[in-house]
Amino acid sequence: MRLTRLPSAARRDLVLEKGERPLAHAPTRGGSYVVATSLALHMPTPGGGLTRIPWERVDHAAWRDGRLHVRESSGGPEHQVGLTDPRSLPETVQERVTSTIVLSQTAPLRGGGAVRIAARRAPAGGTVRWTLVFEAGTDPSDPALRAEAEQILAGLREQTGL
Repeated sequence: MRLTRLPSAARRDLVLEKGERPLAHAPTRGGSYVVATSLALHMPTPGGGLTRIPWERVDHAAWRDGRLHVRESSGGPEHQVGLTDPRSLPETVQERVTSTIVLSQTAPLRGGGAVRIAARRAPAGGTVRWTLVFEAGTDPSDPALRAEAEQILAGLREQTGL
């Protein structure tokens, strides 16, 4: 599918890195745009302008009830935006997020709960970035649980060579 030309309102606030190119865009209910590029998702901020979220930092993205829901990794913020015409944006977002995942594994913790361990790499390449995402109800600040999760992570790194 070909990208339709970015409207001037979308181009005005869009700051791209060298080699970054737009892949999909959609108008929001607030009159701005969400733009998916080869390297990041650009979402409107409440005060105007766009915030840039690199694909490897998107922990979860979902399209439901006419809204794009995005959660950043490592306890970063959650974003929601209503789209008037989603076009191919939800599919593009899902594909770009998935393309950064090198490994994702959920491990039970002896103290209860579980942790999802993910290895992600930026679309432009580079080093692998590891994240620990504790399941709901599991306290990530509990030193024993965190130590256990870190031990599981160390085992995965050794096993995979990443």
